Amino acid sequence: MSLNTNYLILDTKPHVIIVAGGSGSRMQATVPKQFLLLNGLPVLMHTIQAFCDSNTSPTIIVVLPKDYHAYWQELCVKHNFAIPHQLVSGGETRFHSVKNGLSLIEGDAVIGVHDAVRPLTSTTVIDNAYQYAAVNGNAIVAVQSRDSIRQVKNELSAALVRDEIYLVQTPQVFKSDILRQAYDQQYEPEFTDDASVVEKLGFNINIVPGSHTNIKITFPEDIAIAEMLLRKTM
Repeated sequence: MSLNTNYLILDTKPHVIIVAGGSGSRMQATVPKQFLLLNGLPVLMHTIQAFCDSNTSPTIIVVLPKDYHAYWQELCVKHNFAIPHQLVSGGETRFHSVKNGLSLIEGDAVIGVHDAVRPLTSTTVIDNAYQYAAVNGNAIVAVQSRDSIRQVKNELSAALVRDEIYLVQTPQVFKSDILRQAYDQQYEPEFTDDASVVEKLGFNINIVPGSHTNIKITFPEDIAIAEMLLRKTM
C-alpha cells in the first residue's frame, strides 16, 4: 500500500498510549524488559524518544505497573530524561492497561497504541500510520511474512499463502470515537491487540507498511540485535 510521504497536519490532537506491562520473564532478567539498557538507556526511553522525534509529536501516555512508577521516575532522574509524558497504572491484561490509558484522553483525537518494547520504530512509520488513520479511521502497522507459513490444527499442518500473511506490529492508530467504542466492550481472551478489539465491532482493519527493523524486545538476543540496528542509524 502506497502512502503520501508529504506530512499533513492532523485536524485533531494526536496521542499515543505506550503500553509497558511486560514482566521480562522470557528475558531472564531481574527487571521488566522495558527497563533494560539499550545503548546506555532504558528501552522505554528509546520508544518515547521515537514518538517525540516524529512530525506527529503526539501527547505521550505511558502505562506502567503501579509498583514500578517510582523506579521509572528514578530512572528518568538518573538519565536526565525530560520528555513530557503522563504516567498511568497498568491493568490485569493489556486490554485493561490500554483502557486505563484511554481514560486520560478527552475530546476528539487520533490515538496510537504502541508496545513499549518496540524502541526502533521509525518516525516515517509513525507519521504515516497517524495520517492514514486520520483519514480512514484506523491504521495497523504490519509487514509481509518473509518465511513460508504453516498452520497446525488437530495435529495436522497445512501450508498458507505467504503473500497473504502479515506480521502485525505497533503502533496501531485509531480515531478516538472508534477506540473508545471498542474499549467499552467486555474483555475477551481473544483480544490480543487493539486491532482485534476494534475488529470485534465489525470495523475493517487497514494495514499500512511497517518495517522489519521495528522489532519487539522479547528474548535476550533481541537486545544485541537492537543495538546493532541502532549503530547503523547513528
